[in-house]
Amino acid sequence: MRMLINVPETVVADALRGMAAAHPGLTVDVERRVVVRRDAPVAGKVALVSGGGSGHEPLHGGFVGPGMLAAACPGEVFTSPVPDQMVRAAAAVDSGAGVLFVVKNYTGDVLNFEMAAELAEDEGIQVAKVLVDDDVAVTDSLYTAGRRGTGGTLFVEKIAGAAAEEGAPLERVEAIARRVNERCRSFGVALSACTTPAKGSPTFDLPAGELELGIGIHGEPGRERRPMMTSGEIADFAVDAVVEDLRPSGPVIALVNGMGATPLLELYGFNAEVQRVLGERRVPVARTLVGNYVTSLDMAGCSVTLCEVDEELLRLWDAPVETPALRWGR
Repeated sequence: MRMLINVPETVVADALRGMAAAHPGLTVDVERRVVVRRDAPVAGKVALVSGGGSGHEPLHGGFVGPGMLAAACPGEVFTSPVPDQMVRAAAAVDSGAGVLFVVKNYTGDVLNFEMAAELAEDEGIQVAKVLVDDDVAVTDSLYTAGRRGTGGTLFVEKIAGAAAEEGAPLERVEAIARRVNERCRSFGVALSACTTPAKGSPTFDLPAGELELGIGIHGEPGRERRPMMTSGEIADFAVDAVVEDLRPSGPVIALVNGMGATPLLELYGFNAEVQRVLGERRVPVARTLVGNYVTSLDMAGCSVTLCEVDEELLRLWDAPVETPALRWGR
């Protein structure tokens, strides 16, 4: 397998060096593995900190900046960051208003963020946590107890980040983050396996002409394997799974997400089918975001996330944001 890397052992460090060179609005500590918005800490502002294994870019480092995360902690590929990284990030961004940890529901992330919260509180940092568990495909997986955290993470980070940017107190930012998570549902589909730098070959076997319905962002098994389906058939299956679980009574924001190797030409075509299905189900769409945002290395595939919004959540979604991967309104 050909990969655009030097050696597997330096993939994350090399990527962080490149991120630092490309984005002067960030402070990137390559050795200690922490990405921080350059103006942190911002006086009087709650700071959002998230993190997870590398390989899901732009999640999370690409979402650091005004209106979203204050800091992110990248782990090794598909491996949780360690508590020391999280404590270091919290200390770098805490202004005295407190820190909110945004944690995807994967066992390593949950345990390490729990430990980091205790250590940070020992240092006098007020910490709250929100767990993202939006995936409707399976209840348990190789990496989780309960539902996995996937595309809903973007909505939690963006909307809660906007509330923090407006000066909301920690309790309010935490409550909004939890509300967003409760209103998010996701479903993912793999058209190919992904390849980790260390392994150099596909992480699971997916024969040509088949797809996996309901995968996670590490390539965890989904609901079932089927012969290849059309874009429209995949949209029918994925959107129905999300809508049946979410049962929205109001408008939604739709994220049509690529898993890393699916080009925008295909994603926009898939979005047309997603919008068709939502129209047939009489689900009004307030906003749509299309692109590779929560990925799985070089996996071909897609996911659909719906977030049901009210007037406040939509206003916070539309609020200005300036990060490497998401920016509008500034």
